[in-house]
Parts: sequence; C-alpha cells; structure tokens
Amino acid sequence: MNVPMADLQAQHGELKEELRAAFDQVMATCDFGGLGENTVALEQEIAAVCGSKHALGVNSGTDALLLALLAMGVGPGDEVITSSFSFIATGETICLAGATPVFADIDPFTYNLSPEAAEAAITPRTKVILPVHLFGQLADMTQFQRIADAQGLAVLGDAAQAIGATHAGKPLGAWGDANTLSFYPTKNLGACGDGGMVLTDDAELAEQIKLLRFHGSGGKGYFHKEIGYCSRLDGMQAALLRVKARRLTAWNDARRANAGIYDEALSGLGGLVLPCAERGSHHIYHQYTVRVAEGRREALQAHLKSCGVQSAIYYPLPIHLQEAYAFLGYKNGDLPESERASLEVLSLPVHPELSRQQVIHTADAVQEFFR
Repeated sequence: MNVPMADLQAQHGELKEELRAAFDQVMATCDFGGLGENTVALEQEIAAVCGSKHALGVNSGTDALLLALLAMGVGPGDEVITSSFSFIATGETICLAGATPVFADIDPFTYNLSPEAAEAAITPRTKVILPVHLFGQLADMTQFQRIADAQGLAVLGDAAQAIGATHAGKPLGAWGDANTLSFYPTKNLGACGDGGMVLTDDAELAEQIKLLRFHGSGGKGYFHKEIGYCSRLDGMQAALLRVKARRLTAWNDARRANAGIYDEALSGLGGLVLPCAERGSHHIYHQYTVRVAEGRREALQAHLKSCGVQSAIYYPLPIHLQEAYAFLGYKNGDLPESERASLEVLSLPVHPELSRQQVIHTADAVQEFFR
C-alpha cells in the first residue's frame, strides 16, 4: 500500500469542477491583479476564520514575514528573538529586514519556542518576539503576551503551519500584534502556487503593509510614499484558495481524526515519543511528528519506506547551525533542545486525503518496527 506525505492530486480531483469554475471566472474577467475582487474577498474570509480585523494578501509566506517585520519598524540595530527549529525563512526575513536574529531554544515536548528561553534572551536591542507556531499548534501565547507586555515588545507569530489553530479558546488573530500565513501548496490551506497573508488588528500596521506590498504606493497610481516591494496575492491564486477555504475546517478535523488513530495505536511503544499539545491548544496537525532516539530514526524511516509509507524530517539542521548563519557565531550545544529535536523527529502522513486504511497501515508499520 502506498501512503504519501501529501496527495494534491486527490485533493484537486475532488474539487475539480469548482476549481475549474473559479479558473474560468478569472480567465473571463481577467482579474489577475493582486488587489482584485477575489483577493479582497479571500482577505475578508480568512480574516473571519482567524479572528482578525485585517488580512493582507501577499505573494508568499516569506514575504508575509518580511513585510510584517518592516511594517513594525524592524531594521538595523534591532534584534528579533525567534526559534532556530523552523524553516529557514523565519531567520532569513529577520536578516533581510536588516535586523539580527537571536535564536532561543524550544520546548522539548511541543517543539515551539520556549517562553522562558525567549525571555532570557531579551536585551535592550530586542524589538520583536517571533514565535513559530510549529506543526499545527500555537505556541504558549498567554506567556508570550505577558512577556511582551511587561517588556514593551511586539509579538509577530509565524503561523505558516497553523491556520485554524487556537490557544486558550481564542483564534490565531487574537494573539500578538500580527501573524503571518503561508499558502504553499502542501499547507493545510494551500494554493496552486505560492501565496501568503498578514493578519493584524492594528489599522496602522495594515495600512503600512498595503503600502509596502505595492511598491510603496498601496496601489494608488504612480505616486509612491516610500520604497516598497512587488508582493501581491494574484487573483487566480485567490480564486482557487476561496474554493479550498470552504473545506478548511473539515480538512483540519480529518487531520485531527487521523492523529487520533495514531495516538491510540502508537501509545505506549517504548522508544517512540508522540506529539504533545500545548496547554489549551487546539492542534490542527499540519504534521504528525514523533521522535525516536538518535540513531534509530533513519532505520524507522527506511522501514516505513519498505512498507510503502513516506515520511519526512522537519528540520534536519537548525537554523543557527546552517552555513548561511555562521556569521552569528552559534555553535553546537548552544541550543541543545533544538539540536536534539533535529536528530530525532520524524513526521508521518496525516493529511486529510488519507483513507483510514492508509493511516492504520502506517501505524501497523511503526508498530512492526518497534516490536
């Protein structure tokens, strides 16, 4: 039996007629631009899903982070505290804004940025705390909000993997000064190409992002208030995302159901650590990530492959140890929990297109390895 990490062909096959209708509508109207009817409508719909007053479509999750940082006034001389156990864009955009990333360690159970470690990393140059809502659950935003309020800092959440997640009963948009989304095709809500969005309740911040995403003009003709970027969510991607967004809750529920099957089947296996939810977290399982003692992960992955089951390692080398960030002076041992996680984590297929038989087959293969 084949069990893929993602199955976009199955997803798109189920939505073929609706996606085709959306495609034809855009082709008929030629509403390709990034400020057209479908983009505006999608912004309103995602703002409602995430509990935000404003949602600004941009051309990628990476640009969402960059423009949000710039709109917050982050620049040379500033420090931004974030997680090293994340996709490279988290650190990359801080550097592109001209600031210095300061990497703090993660909670070893949830893999999210540790509030205690972040608080200890604050200096007079710190301007923003940037928690990454990893694998489908929000970080402990109650604590991050407390720390930021006490220190007079801004909070920007990287929610590329967490659309639809909540913390303490509150949606994503209720936390921090802004949050960013990615619509990369394999995300819980994925485009048929690239796309991203910035969420915020701050009207001034929203206006600044509008300026930045359209060459510093906000789309108002040939008059530019400042130097900006070309970063708009194009109308075709917005139209296709609107079709998919109607399924987001059902897809997230299916991911949670698949995770529940794994939890029940794999609980108690010696040598295997299952995902752990943050306190008060509603986890939407962008990934179902287990951890295996160092040295056994690759053997488990090879066994799963022999059983037709794909798996993935997110992330095999933390950002602070990447060659591109050697100039920051980090070394092995500086962030022990991030470094240990990078050697032990393995993500199993959990996407909503999986059949129950595929999930059970995957669980059986994992059980077979450990028994």
